Amino acid sequence: MSASPEVRSLRAAVFAVLCVLLAAGGHGLATGQAPPLWADGAGLLAVFSAGWLLGGRERSLVGIGGGMLAAQAGLHLAFEAAGPRMAMDMHGAHMANPAGHAMTPHATAAHVVAALLATWWLRRGEAAFWFLLRRAAALVPGLAAWWRVRTGRSAVPTRPAVVRRTVREPRPLRQLLLRHALSRRGPPAGLAYTP
Repeated sequence: MSASPEVRSLRAAVFAVLCVLLAAGGHGLATGQAPPLWADGAGLLAVFSAGWLLGGRERSLVGIGGGMLAAQAGLHLAFEAAGPRMAMDMHGAHMANPAGHAMTPHATAAHVVAALLATWWLRRGEAAFWFLLRRAAALVPGLAAWWRVRTGRSAVPTRPAVVRRTVREPRPLRQLLLRHALSRRGPPAGLAYTP
């Protein structure tokens, strides 16, 4: 099952908002200053575009995790480049920080843990979303037929199309194994049964 453009847009928007909020929040906690709004918007647009291009089908946990880690790394670098070159310490004094804040092992671990938790959450949502889409796709034709019968509306009668099986189309294994079997219900004709 592939996603329509509307479904792709919805999924990409959720992914982009979660990635940008997570990266901006982590950046704000690490440096003491939130990234500029234009950097948030540019990051949102970039992640949304990538998410829309990759959102045509259901993604696995590994696929979502790889996208989340790549987005977090890219947003971290973008926010660091967009931010001011001054950082505030705990006492309110300004310290010169020309090289930006370094990726310490603690910061890297925090990025990875946050990305893994967000990945798990997104995968659960992805599985539930695709489950609902499959159910809706299976339910809609039956619901439409029920509505036509209930309201008395009948569709314009059309001739049923003749469906012919092509030679190359594979048959299910059960049909291949039972293709010569006959199925007749009830007792054989001509036998008298007494209780």
